[in-house]
Parts: sequence; structure tokens; C-alpha cells
Amino acid sequence: MTAFAGAERVEKAERAAVMDPGSRAGGAVVTATLDRLVRERATGALHGRAGALYLADGALVHAESPVVPDVGWRLTAGGRLSRSSWEEAVAEGGPGHRAGNLLVERGRLSRGELELCHLSALFDAAYFVLFPLDGSQRAPDRFLREARHWFGPVRPVPVAAVQREARRRRGLLERAWPCPEVDVSPVVPVPGAVRRAHPGAVLAAADGVRTPTQIAGALGRSAFATLLDVRRLAAAGLVRTPAPGTPAPRPAPAARVPADAPEISLLRRIRDALEAL
Repeated sequence: MTAFAGAERVEKAERAAVMDPGSRAGGAVVTATLDRLVRERATGALHGRAGALYLADGALVHAESPVVPDVGWRLTAGGRLSRSSWEEAVAEGGPGHRAGNLLVERGRLSRGELELCHLSALFDAAYFVLFPLDGSQRAPDRFLREARHWFGPVRPVPVAAVQREARRRRGLLERAWPCPEVDVSPVVPVPGAVRRAHPGAVLAAADGVRTPTQIAGALGRSAFATLLDVRRLAAAGLVRTPAPGTPAPRPAPAARVPADAPEISLLRRIRDALEAL
């Protein structure tokens, strides 16, 4: 793809995002449903094939997506929390919807560590629920009133803040390289370009088989951050860009291979922003 053609695609994508920011995978429907639930100060879970959003009194308290590493994986991936400590908290605290708080009460984690990791998982999963990788998936449309997640609330987040962040992230992807096929295709390095520039972990993990979300699981990183890295790599010509409309495999769950802990500085900024709301 030429630089001119790439710039033209960016411009078209930005216009489309401004005209219809909720067009992808029924995003407008999800927005309307969430807005209604916020007005009702509803408590429960909004479910769909792309994942689930858990609300308490109209605020978002948890989010899950099959393509995003969950809180337990994030806590154990870098060795910060042992698997046995995590399983103990789930077994003893889960039935009472307080597994997360139990970790703090028993000194396994500080309150700040729990909040940072939970916020990372929440924003990551919420993005993929609102904008699923699989465009054929219906928007979440089943709301189970009074349903609560076994992890328990940690730091409720205003739904409007999550929606704004999801739209901002979508815009980042489109501006980086407006080719959504990259998100669900195996990441294939361009021969001769791999070691010449950008010696990052994502590029090093690209083996021509794993998709961006699978690489995220292998590295223990945010799924969205990995998507953004892969789009930038594609824009730089370091990985292949599939032709528009190229059939891609259905997104698979992220691989579970222990690696580094989440990016703490970014999570602290998110927490500080929420405290300022």
C-alpha cells in the first residue's frame, strides 16, 4: 500500500468515525442500552457473545471478554500473586462476591495494586465488548438484573467514562492504520524488515501464526495496547497488511503464558483521572 493510499484510508476512517461513532458491531445499540441502565441506576450484567459488562447502581464495576486476559491472569502472569493464593481467594471470597477484597484483607495485595490491575482489565475488556473483533457478533442484548460478579466491586467507573475511552481507543487504531483486518489476522513479519527497526516484544513474538490478541496473552500485555502496536507495525511496513475483505479466523482467546506485569504508569494515570471525575 502506498503512503498516499494509506493517508486516504486514514482520512476516510476518521470521517466515518465522526459521522457514526457507534456503527461497528451494533455499538449504537449498546450505547442506548447502557444509557438507559445508567438512568435506571440498574444493577446486573449485560451479556452477549463478545463478553459482559457488570453494573452496580448504574456504574460499571467489572467487564469480561474472551479475548482479554482476566484479572486473575493479570495478577499471576508476572508472579505478583501465586496461583494458589488466587484460587484460594476465588474459592473463599467468590460465593460472597468479594474475592478481590479478600486478597487485600489477607495482605496478598495492596489496595492500590488491586485497583490498578482491575482498572486495566476493566477498560481492556470493555473495549472489546463495545467494539467486538468479530463483526458478525451481535451487540450484548441480555441484561440479567441483580446479577453480580464473584470478584466483587473494586472501583466503580462511570459508564460515560468507559464509553469515551472506548471511542478514544477506536480512534487511535484508525489513525494508526485503518485496516481492521490486521486485528484478527496472524501477525506476519515482512522478511528483511524485522531486525532492521522496532525491536519490540510484539514484533519479536510475531510468528506468522498468532493473532494480536494471542500475542497479548503470550506477553501478558493489554490486548488493546497490543492491537495498537500491531497496527503501527503494519503502518511502518514491518508486518503484512491483509487485503481489505480478506477472510480471517474467528478471534481466539488470548494465550495464557506467564510474562511481565501490566504497565503500572499507564494504570496510575487512569486511576488518577477517575479520581478527578
